[in-house]
Amino acid sequence: MTGSTGYALELRGLAKSYDRPAVDGLDLTVRAGEFYALLGPNGAGKTTTLRMVAGLLQPDAGSIRILGIDALADPIAAKQVTAWVSDEPMIYDKLTPLEYLAFVAGLWGCDPDRAEAAAVRLLEQLDLTAHQHQRCEGFSKGMRQKVALAGALVHEPRLIILDEPLTGLDAVSARRVKEILQARVQAGGTVIMTTHILEVAERMADRIGVIVAGRLVAEGTLTDLRSRIGSGESSLEDMFVALVGGEAAPG
Repeated sequence: MTGSTGYALELRGLAKSYDRPAVDGLDLTVRAGEFYALLGPNGAGKTTTLRMVAGLLQPDAGSIRILGIDALADPIAAKQVTAWVSDEPMIYDKLTPLEYLAFVAGLWGCDPDRAEAAAVRLLEQLDLTAHQHQRCEGFSKGMRQKVALAGALVHEPRLIILDEPLTGLDAVSARRVKEILQARVQAGGTVIMTTHILEVAERMADRIGVIVAGRLVAEGTLTDLRSRIGSGESSLEDMFVALVGGEAAPG
């Protein structure tokens, strides 16, 4: 853990508006070494929040601390310990997976030998070894998503932020991704993930936050959320519907 708080992420009063508030004074903390699922209906502000944490959007107000680092005052230091994977993988089509991972590791200043070993290991874990010398331009969305994930993990980040990471993956690939993420948490890393697949959040997350209209409306373990709505046996889907009311489905 970095810093005295033991938090991987601390958001205070985070705000971002377009034609209306997308994130509205959000307060959120994620503990170091935790798997945290951020859920909410379409347009709730989940992706906007994560993009601000990743340094891709500038907030209108509020503060972001990543492992004790003020991410707004020292964005480079914050990004060095953070990985970001979007639901639309962005990789370089003319590179092979091995070349792409070497390129990304070079950007982070990683030791080449250590980075190569990490790249080979990640490609093997993601069942991409047979494709490691092929150009990415012919890859399916699922394969591209796996390459993007490997690229995010090659510098061994301590905070991993994923926006719908299982989009486009078949069942076998999805299971491998989940195993990799769980192993990172078991090794002391932190994962923050959005997903519209509620059973994935139910199985994997240590804590779950539900965001509606840019504000956190509920947070806790499954037991905490069940206590909040007064039902000891509810599924996460039932609790989600109860918490968001007439809002749209998760997305």
